[in-house]
Amino acid sequence: MARSVGISPACFRRAFFFPVGCLLLAATAGFGAAPPQKMPELAQWGKPDAAEAQRIVGLVRESGIAGDHYLDFELQALPRRGAESVYRGRYWGSRTAAGAIARIELADATGAVHRFIVANGAAPAVWRARPPAYASEALGGDELFAPLLPGLEVSAFDLQLPYLFWPGPRVERITRLRGRPAYEFLFPAPSGTGGGVAAVRAFLDTQFNAMLQTEVLGPRGTVLRSFALQSFKTVGRQPLPKVLDYRNETTRDKSRLTVLAAALEQTFPRGLFEPAALGRDAAVPAGAVRLEP
Repeated sequence: MARSVGISPACFRRAFFFPVGCLLLAATAGFGAAPPQKMPELAQWGKPDAAEAQRIVGLVRESGIAGDHYLDFELQALPRRGAESVYRGRYWGSRTAAGAIARIELADATGAVHRFIVANGAAPAVWRARPPAYASEALGGDELFAPLLPGLEVSAFDLQLPYLFWPGPRVERITRLRGRPAYEFLFPAPSGTGGGVAAVRAFLDTQFNAMLQTEVLGPRGTVLRSFALQSFKTVGRQPLPKVLDYRNETTRDKSRLTVLAAALEQTFPRGLFEPAALGRDAAVPAGAVRLEP
């Protein structure tokens, strides 16, 4: 049964990842509510050193939904100017020894279904298969930063989150985000990352190491794109994202991902996440729980 909850420490310890692998999307008890007045900056004497920063990032990498899981979702293209569009999608998620992995299917404006496999970890990878042939191809370089489909503001990079495995993460300061103390992490991009990306800034709740927001930065520190969780639901005792926003900070166009239904505690065949499997239809689990507004 899906329900809204106030987040407890236990819920944070069961924090979830979505869309793929290491995106920790546990919301805080006051998420979405502005503090009643401007609060002072937090003291910086307790700022984590390099070793502690690496430990915190390691906790984020290792968290996730227990077992195989399926999500039904829609993506709304919300351009600053012009007509809005809606795309339907499906997501099968699991974990391997290397990290989280997912198969994603996304229907374009004509109804044609595009398929992706996204794997995170120290050696991340993305494969795509386009209709009608569905021959799998590996994506790399600037292809990882292109929209999954024209008109959307979500890329393979946004789903893969490779920065959680980049070397040299550091805590810039301790600040507040939506009324909660948060570590402001900076992940410098390795040479040759592509997409004009120089670094990624991420805000992690200091008590639960929950990622609250991310920003992709250009060479001069300009925010190119941002991500924010807007709301969540629980299925049983598992927190799940409900509404997520991806914004192009240059054009101000936005895509909103809304999770419609979820099926947890599944068992998928391992072959489902092989690139060759993109040429075959995937079974949709029965009994998915609808996440009501």
